[in-house]
Amino acid sequence: MKLLRVGTTGAERPALLDAEGVLRDLSGVVPDIDGALLADDAALGRIRTAAEAGELPVLDADGLRVGPPVARIGKVVCIGLNYHDHAKETGAEPPAEPVIFFKAADTVVGPHDTVLVPRGSVKTDWEVELAVVIGRTARYLGSQEEALAHVAGYAVAHDVSEREFQIERGGTWDKGKNCETFNPLGPWLVTADEVPDPQGLGLKLWVNGELRQDGSTSDQIFPVAEVVRYVSQFMTLYPGDVINTGTPAGVALGMPEPKPFLRAGDVVELEIEGLGRQRQEFKPA
Repeated sequence: MKLLRVGTTGAERPALLDAEGVLRDLSGVVPDIDGALLADDAALGRIRTAAEAGELPVLDADGLRVGPPVARIGKVVCIGLNYHDHAKETGAEPPAEPVIFFKAADTVVGPHDTVLVPRGSVKTDWEVELAVVIGRTARYLGSQEEALAHVAGYAVAHDVSEREFQIERGGTWDKGKNCETFNPLGPWLVTADEVPDPQGLGLKLWVNGELRQDGSTSDQIFPVAEVVRYVSQFMTLYPGDVINTGTPAGVALGMPEPKPFLRAGDVVELEIEGLGRQRQEFKPA
């Protein structure tokens, strides 16, 4: 299933995109798409039954904002340097274990919402990423197979970063990762049954119409199943938590000088095979 949330910020309603590409209203079946829903097999079953029976009302998608596909996200866990080609372009050694950092849940915005270039920024960068959404409480998972059983679905994430804040200003990466609007998510949460192999997905990103990233999750150093298993050794993952699993080569940071970092007025578009497409206009904060 392709689950999404539509409407004005803070007042989104749950919806489903059916097999014909028609937007359907879920608000008569479930109150929202969040961790509670993703952990509730009975509620997900009701959605499937109503969709298959053709009982869901059609929504007029014209002019309707698409919000983040998951509400009330507890935490956004991010994996750094998780593609062989990205590590190579930045001059970093491939890590022996996954590099973990966090984005605050309030950085998450809709897939087409405006992204704000921080005040004083000169190195705002782009990163298309596969997001994993957790569906069952996960702690100390024992195998990669068990890890995948705890995944509710997948989505497109844009891990926007400010490289000067991240790398040159001291401390951890957090300053360059948690600026307002720095994690567009969506358009859909695609349930795990529709993504049989998360290591076979193409990722692309364009800046002002120019293709900048063109990679595949097959190049991940640590595959999705291992990332989920590994993270569960250090923290409890709850339904509705999100893991951004890293970005392929093609970021501004890895390019020759002068590096083409983002400025207000730029437009970024990104997509992952089968998971939908995003488009953001960048404006000054």
